[in-house]
Amino acid sequence: MDIKTSGYKVRQYAFPTKRYCQTLDLKNDPQLIEEYVKRHSNEEHWDVIRQGLRKVGILEMEIYLLDNRLFMIVETKMDFDWSEAFIELADMPKQKEWEEYMSIFQNVQSGITSGQKWKLMDRIFRIYE
Repeated sequence: MDIKTSGYKVRQYAFPTKRYCQTLDLKNDPQLIEEYVKRHSNEEHWDVIRQGLRKVGILEMEIYLLDNRLFMIVETKMDFDWSEAFIELADMPKQKEWEEYMSIFQNVQSGITSGQKWKLMDRIFRIYE
């Protein structure tokens, strides 16, 4: 069975968490999109970037792809401050280099930070209380 139709496993935490959702478009080029996906694989993604995300308080980050549209889910503890975390992240080792490395695939202005290029989304519906 296809993982898309069977569902993705979600990690459970012993404390309340909150979720942020973001979107970003890639350049509409199948070869660039394939390379972008490859660079986010466990084998090619830079470990220092994962460490930086954890250091600023991100518990989980997932990126989904449909055509050239990316959708990111970020889970954090309840006291996480989005603005402070992404200011701190922008100054971490290799972060600027990673953003430049990824910008060749993204429909964004070169030289901007992750916090500037990924756009936070509004939740418009939920089924639970």
